[in-house]
Amino acid sequence: MRSPRDRMLAFWMLMPSVLMIAIFVYFFIFRAVQTSLTDWGASGAPPPLIPNVEKKFVGGQMYEALFTDLLDFPFRNAMTNTFFFTVFFVGGCLLFGLLLALLLDQNVKGEGLFRTVFLFPMSLSFVVTGTIWRWMLQPGGGINILPQTLFGAEPLTFRWMNSRDVILPFEWANVPNYLTLIGFAIVAFYAANLFMKGRMRAAQYGIAAAVVMLAVVLSGVWQYIWPPLDNPAMEPSIAPKGFNLALVGIIIAAVWQMSGYTMAMFMAGIRGIPDELREAARVDGCSEIGIYRYIILPQLNPIMLSAMIVLGHISLKIFDLVFAMAGPDNAQTIVPGIMVYTKGFRENQFAKASAIAVIMLVTVGVIIVPYLWSQLRTTKR
Repeated sequence: MRSPRDRMLAFWMLMPSVLMIAIFVYFFIFRAVQTSLTDWGASGAPPPLIPNVEKKFVGGQMYEALFTDLLDFPFRNAMTNTFFFTVFFVGGCLLFGLLLALLLDQNVKGEGLFRTVFLFPMSLSFVVTGTIWRWMLQPGGGINILPQTLFGAEPLTFRWMNSRDVILPFEWANVPNYLTLIGFAIVAFYAANLFMKGRMRAAQYGIAAAVVMLAVVLSGVWQYIWPPLDNPAMEPSIAPKGFNLALVGIIIAAVWQMSGYTMAMFMAGIRGIPDELREAARVDGCSEIGIYRYIILPQLNPIMLSAMIVLGHISLKIFDLVFAMAGPDNAQTIVPGIMVYTKGFRENQFAKASAIAVIMLVTVGVIIVPYLWSQLRTTKR
């Protein structure tokens, strides 16, 4: 049992860290939220950097403008780019990381060398990675002239970060319905999984949540919640929403750098599975493919979830890789982190930059908070 002296000592040891976190994390988050509710820098009069500048409280006008104003269409493009970047980046890292881990698990010769080679990109910063891949993806050189150099064939003509081609187009007004349907699919799958495991009570809650989500879509409630665009007819022509192919090069560079990280996580999980389980499965007549399908892969699910959370957090706040590869002024590859920089440090629109930063924080929190809650609940059990 800890004595009062030990508790007091622990308190004073932790106090400096608690104070630093309170000041440099939560206080500045509060200040960003506070600034986003003002008009600081929204107009040139008065100049936003003069001493004792007046900041008028405007409530959620900055947030409304970001989601509805025609002039703020770059932000909506940035959110779209972030979504597609996250999907392909996380999926690519998990796929290649798992594939590399499974290959290394075959007791290949020189495993240590291969593991080091695959992990090496992770030791680089995103700025270095972006610089390297920017050279490789130059429209008139690098990868584009590789077929000509090796085989004498015609060089590629893909424009990489300068491409304006958009696939998987959609309308911004339909985003709430898409998100709700995705949530419905996730909850329905979770409920079905619980039902198959015999956890009827938990499955009933999942089914009820899925029904509520489906009812939200079918009833059209979102049209009263999601702010409509100021000029919905004009925006698709100046800024079509969808997967811009200019992101392909950035996704390739990001997957190249982080696949080694997911490989290391999967390797640790595979090596943590007792060999007795494999031997028992072989005795029962299970093939090697069956061992991976029924024994190894199911036990890697917690690791896969952790990797998805970490990679999702990286992708949602990506800045340096995009900045190094495409620059801050490339409309096809713009992301919210770039807009915080340009709005805040170039245009001095501090309120709008703070609003974008707060939206990024909320987006990351939507992913991180449920994960932390589930982990803490599991630890208490």
